Amino acid sequence: MRRLVIIILAIICFPTIAALSAMAPVYAQGAAKGSSGLPLPRFVSLKSKKVNIRIGPSTDYAVSWMYMKSGTPMEIIQEYDNWRRVRDADGTEGWVNQALLSGERTAVAAPWMRGKGDDVYVNMRRDPQSSSNVIAKLQPGVQLNIQECNGDWCHAEANGTEGWVAQAEVWGVYPGEAFK
Repeated sequence: MRRLVIIILAIICFPTIAALSAMAPVYAQGAAKGSSGLPLPRFVSLKSKKVNIRIGPSTDYAVSWMYMKSGTPMEIIQEYDNWRRVRDADGTEGWVNQALLSGERTAVAAPWMRGKGDDVYVNMRRDPQSSSNVIAKLQPGVQLNIQECNGDWCHAEANGTEGWVAQAEVWGVYPGEAFK
């Protein structure tokens, strides 16, 4: 009886396991491209206020997490049809339909420093240099709207204040990445 159950499970599960294995990420030297023709990995943000993250690339898969804030930055790490496997600043991964993602760039101020104390901040400066005046002190986890990055600094807006933050102090842009 036990052997029969194992054989039945193998017959049922094998096609799903084979399909998921075929979707495994491919890591290559240089910029990899997904089926969309866009680079992988890349950062995007959530378009909708409520977004379900699923355990697989279809509405047939269970919801593992629900995000409740539009603009949350996500890193696309894999593509399958119109589904994107994403990762958030805390490392949570799952699948989301591409229609719920936006190319708008956002970031999170030093999420790795959350819970390290009340006196831990990310400085937002008037100009993109460490000697520039601090115009705001951002708590770790604050969401930023990114306008541009020059490889070292990002021009960003948080809660109505605009300034520059060190690129190394945010999650949502890659080290050395430059864009306008």
